Amino acid sequence: MRHAIIEQLIEAQLAFIDQEISQPETIQAEFTHFYHWFRKQTLQEIWRFEQINHLIQKQILQTPASEFLIEQIAEHIRFVLIHPANDETKIEDIIPVTTIDKMALYIASKSVHRQALIKQIVNNSSFSSLLTQLIHHSIQDYIDNSVMNKKVPGVGRFMKMGKSVLETVTDSNLDDTVKHYLQKNIVKISQLSEQVLNHQFDDNKLYHFQANLWHKIKKVPLSSLRNYIEVNDLPKTVGLGHEIWEHLRQTDYLKKQVHDGVYAWYVHNQARSFDLLLRDLNIDESLIQNELQTLLEPILQKMVASEHLRCRARIYLEKFYYSDQALTILDLK
Repeated sequence: MRHAIIEQLIEAQLAFIDQEISQPETIQAEFTHFYHWFRKQTLQEIWRFEQINHLIQKQILQTPASEFLIEQIAEHIRFVLIHPANDETKIEDIIPVTTIDKMALYIASKSVHRQALIKQIVNNSSFSSLLTQLIHHSIQDYIDNSVMNKKVPGVGRFMKMGKSVLETVTDSNLDDTVKHYLQKNIVKISQLSEQVLNHQFDDNKLYHFQANLWHKIKKVPLSSLRNYIEVNDLPKTVGLGHEIWEHLRQTDYLKKQVHDGVYAWYVHNQARSFDLLLRDLNIDESLIQNELQTLLEPILQKMVASEHLRCRARIYLEKFYYSDQALTILDLK
């Protein structure tokens, strides 16, 4: 049963809410008051670790990316690569030379790591095989196609005769002899390669190598990236990256990594207030009062103009005014 006085009260309150909420000053005040309350709460007072971990596990690891999102990623990468500004923008315009210098000094200083990497490479069987083939082909090419063979009369015939004599003495052809020598001495050759590489890439030379490389590429326009990234293949390459993620997100390995990573973060921050946590994200009172308010104000104004807020508020006002307690107070029961 409807009561006229209750309906008048509800309409008056709805009009009051519309009027107050539509005022920028009210929005600013409410956001500021909420922020002042929220900033004082600690992480553990609001959320438990299990809640945060469950949300991340469900929304990121258990939920596959939509086809639309994959298409948008490819499209945005394409947009970046073909943007007209790339033609006028050079590499040095977006990467400060001081940062490049710091990186070069840092990389050059890692001599122990560099030497360990070189040792691992030169002692790899693939490197040994590649080095053996390279030296063998170089010797064979020199014998068959050296400049002296072509320009000095009789040298070519002499080289072939020497090859023939060698093969007669060793009772094997030159190719097999060279291969056998290289295979037998590949350890020594690899050690020599390691010494040469360490000498060529000592701290000082590596630093200057990086510096010279920077001077060669710093004037190159960003549009040159299109020479190394096939724009038309982006849907395929992004799709391949998505396939890797699809498999990785379902592995126990990543689930464990995320769980333990979130737990470590939670334990470290659980006693910190949201004021400090928000500051880690560069969110402070000034941002709340200005940028965020500016973004959210049109939303609230739209809710008021479309009467969405009025409709939602009416539901709860009717529940209150037509409750037994309110009817008793109003003496309408």
